Amino acid sequence: MSRIGKKPVELPSGVTATVSGQTIEVKGAKATQSFTATDDVTITVEENAVVVTPRGKSKRARQQWGMSRTMVANMVKGVTVGFKKELEINGVGYRAQMQGNVLKLNLGYSHDVNFEVPAGVTVTAPKPTEIIIEGDDAQLVGQVAANIREWRKPEPYKGKGIKYKDEFIFRKEGKKK
Repeated sequence: MSRIGKKPVELPSGVTATVSGQTIEVKGAKATQSFTATDDVTITVEENAVVVTPRGKSKRARQQWGMSRTMVANMVKGVTVGFKKELEINGVGYRAQMQGNVLKLNLGYSHDVNFEVPAGVTVTAPKPTEIIIEGDDAQLVGQVAANIREWRKPEPYKGKGIKYKDEFIFRKEGKKK
């Protein structure tokens, strides 16, 4: 039994949800998002909540139940508040700056890294060592943050690299003479 799937997704004021077949569309102040669920679940809108129920007792139906409910909850949060990831850059000479729709990163390579920001996400660099990624799609915001972090992951000896703001880097002790 899915503990997550049992809970209905509350719709705050100003947010509307419409279901047509297996597709749910959520409209809010910030954006409009849609999600197509598999045939293993049923999505219904009851009063001010979206309810997801499984269409059987198979393992796949139970898996899709919790996942579909989480997708709907993320859409509701995305169209009201939005999602935000913050990255920190540590290292001598490592810095970032925005130039139009391109994030320029100096990460100790012989060349600058030019990261093209995809549509649906806004990236800002308020400080040279800070990057803020915002958007209404949780998956897209997380993927953009992971792609930027991939250019220079934090290393365990000095902690140099790009890390999430709340991430803890386990430090190792260096060689001894």
